[in-house]
Amino acid sequence: MTNLGPDAWAYAVLAVVLVAAAVTDVRAGKIYNWTTYPAMLAGLIGHGLLGGLWGRAGCMGLGDAALGLAMGAGPLWLARMAGGMGGGDVKLMGAIGALAGWEFALATMFYGFAIAAAMALVILLRKRMLRQTLGRIGRFLLLLFVRMKPASPTTPESPTLAFGLALCIGAALTLTILCTLGK
Repeated sequence: MTNLGPDAWAYAVLAVVLVAAAVTDVRAGKIYNWTTYPAMLAGLIGHGLLGGLWGRAGCMGLGDAALGLAMGAGPLWLARMAGGMGGGDVKLMGAIGALAGWEFALATMFYGFAIAAAMALVILLRKRMLRQTLGRIGRFLLLLFVRMKPASPTTPESPTLAFGLALCIGAALTLTILCTLGK
């Protein structure tokens, strides 16, 4: 396994935050502010103190942590504004970016979405809702294509997904790949 270098503290904090967020998201369907805000602050303050403004000697700096926070939270904030994401998920991605940087955040987001898609497929198959869900999504996309304002493709019966768990698994996968590649 590769030495994570001077930013190893941030990965340790990130691991604790991700496990806590995954557990609360699975159990209560929420990612709490007491998990995300301190993690964002720890990333910004810790990297600022250890790496200065722009980082040094393999250390992230305050600017890197701020960019990571923005790149992690930004895309999910847009999804939240469209009605497809919870606020806790947005803040968790911001915390991931603040602690581990923008590249790690984007890789985690990519793997997290892939894992969430697989989780959603399993849930829809188990609840025997795949065909009706795909039909609603198809109608939604068709109405978008003909420039009509479609209704939401979700219903009150639509199952929910613990995206915090998907992000936790995605971050673990990202870290495993980074350590395997020696970065």
